[in-house]
Amino acid sequence: MNQAGKRLAVTLLPLLMGVLAFLIVVGPRALNPMNIAWLDNGDPATHYLGWVFFRHAPWSFPLGLNPSYGLELGNAIVFSDSNPLFALLFKPFSAWLPEPFQYFGLWLLTCFVLQAWFAWKLMGLLTSNVALRLLGVGFFLFSPAMIVRMGMHLALAGHFLILAALYLALRPGTDRRRLYWGLLLTSAALIHAYLLAMAALIWMGDLLGRTLQRKLTPIAAGVEWLLLVLLVGVCCWQAGYFSVGSGVMSFGFGVYRANMLSFIDVNTWSCVLQDIPGVVGDGDGFAFLGLGVMFLAICALVVLLQGDRQVLGTVRKRPMLLLVLVGLMAFSLSNKVGVGPYEFTYPLPEWALALANVFRASGRMIWPMMYMATFVVLYVVVRGHRPRTAIYLLALALVIQVGDSRVGWDLTRKLLMVSPESKWKSPMKDPFWQQAALRYQNVRWLSPQNYSAHWLTLADYAGTHGLATNAVYLGRVDNQAQMAAQAEAQRTITSGIYDANTLYVLEERLVPQVAASLDRSAHVLAKIDGLNVLAPGWKQCADCPAVANAIDPLQLITEFKHGERQSFELGSPATVTLATGWSGNEPWGTWSLGHEAEIIFRPSAIVHSLVLEASALVGAMHPQQRVVISLNDVPVLSTRLTETDVSTLEIVLTPQAQAAIARQGYVRMRLQFADAASPQELGMSVDDRQMAMGLRALTVH
Repeated sequence: MNQAGKRLAVTLLPLLMGVLAFLIVVGPRALNPMNIAWLDNGDPATHYLGWVFFRHAPWSFPLGLNPSYGLELGNAIVFSDSNPLFALLFKPFSAWLPEPFQYFGLWLLTCFVLQAWFAWKLMGLLTSNVALRLLGVGFFLFSPAMIVRMGMHLALAGHFLILAALYLALRPGTDRRRLYWGLLLTSAALIHAYLLAMAALIWMGDLLGRTLQRKLTPIAAGVEWLLLVLLVGVCCWQAGYFSVGSGVMSFGFGVYRANMLSFIDVNTWSCVLQDIPGVVGDGDGFAFLGLGVMFLAICALVVLLQGDRQVLGTVRKRPMLLLVLVGLMAFSLSNKVGVGPYEFTYPLPEWALALANVFRASGRMIWPMMYMATFVVLYVVVRGHRPRTAIYLLALALVIQVGDSRVGWDLTRKLLMVSPESKWKSPMKDPFWQQAALRYQNVRWLSPQNYSAHWLTLADYAGTHGLATNAVYLGRVDNQAQMAAQAEAQRTITSGIYDANTLYVLEERLVPQVAASLDRSAHVLAKIDGLNVLAPGWKQCADCPAVANAIDPLQLITEFKHGERQSFELGSPATVTLATGWSGNEPWGTWSLGHEAEIIFRPSAIVHSLVLEASALVGAMHPQQRVVISLNDVPVLSTRLTETDVSTLEIVLTPQAQAAIARQGYVRMRLQFADAASPQELGMSVDDRQMAMGLRALTVH
């Protein structure tokens, strides 16, 4: 074999290692583009569904908008984590692709192959020995932190972007750096925001470091900074990053963080070591190095104790890179620093916390330091021993790494090697759904919210039949748009006027309100396959078959039997009657929210009186809460609540109120609170909710 052939063979070796690792960990079934069985839950489901809607949507501008998946809540392909890079590559060929089609198996193969390639390039900075380079590649391929993402956050498996950034920062030359960094950063921008943040910070540290060392002139560095910031900005804009406004700032910083012991905390990824107790949320900062790397770390420590100072000299050459890595690690730990099960907190200003919550799962930012730690360990072992000794040590450690972590990656393999299927199982079996898909253009969940109760079932149905939906699971939504959508939904329910092109599915607590204002001559309200369905205009449609499960809408309103005390504590069946104006249920009951609230229920017989058990939000400066109560628009009581302890309010019905209830078939109790205030206003706590009455129970007589 000539020299060119040998070089080609050597070049192919790490790529083949990547393919082999993929087959060992993931298995071949994920490569079947029509196999979606392994994508049917949690985050992988929304990754896939985002692509399903995107492939059939007309081209938009920016290119990454996905209008049918999320509607007004937010609808960019980047926020379903559907890997915009692959989505944009495959979308032009959508008409020729089979149904279904998924590219996520190909993505995972790409992750393994490029992880191997950039690990090979990194190892090339340490040694030219092929055996040592290949053995080193193995530790990066069997990194628990990368593999664990393959069963849940598919785009975040792209750890090769971190290795590529570290390689570009560590390589001695500066040739074609704008091209290489530009390709890396644009790829990261079109794969995942967290990976972009890590790669971009490493680039900026490298740019500043080389400028200070006079390897780049200030003008060249400034031009590079300007060009790449503009390039990345355009990519982010086209991917849809800026489509959710203030919704990009979420919450969770300080919860989804790394632990100080993350590098040695196995979190069920070791047959030998035991899990270290931690704090809830530490899982997002999972960065276990692996038992093999820990073995090599001991070997490296021996070398360092013998006086080898090569590492310290190398570190001093790249202080800015070290500063970036330490900064990323500090951010990953958050301001609530966990050391095993212990935690200490340091304060941050509100503006800093708001900015930090853009990357709320800060624990992920520990990955660059994790990979650098692995690289440094390999550096010391390879440079501190003769090649043959280093080969023996790395070979033994790699066997330990792969074998000990099998308990973790074998679970990933089982998740991804399920029996192939081209359809997901759905509870929507009734023939109604097929007919409804022909009549309606949208499927809406009421009330609109991200990650609603039946989002997966409804999004799968909508995607299968080419309908738009707001039943979605997105990484970020537009907060203002969501509040506006919820207000519009409430106005729709109150008015009883529904969009003729939209099929509505209702959460349980909205059923009484909808039933109370429903035009029963035109619309169908039914429970079909366990879902509360409102089909506007169905009764007036000549081609629409009768709904087998259609019942009197009043029967969907919860019945209260006479003499039975109905509590409103958390988990009580009676909570579904709390229509509007109530806060979340608590173990004792629920607070009113705002200046008006409603309870809707169906009495089992003629109502003579009602008894409410309630307390008041009062204090020294706010001694009373005025309450005005009407039943079915008939005023029945005006009173004052003055006690924080539980009081009883007896409401004796007038003949007019009894007649209204008998005529309409349900009780609609409206409570108005003129003096509603927040605990914050009263100096009681930081709670800024406008409240008046704490509702405990109701009894019908």
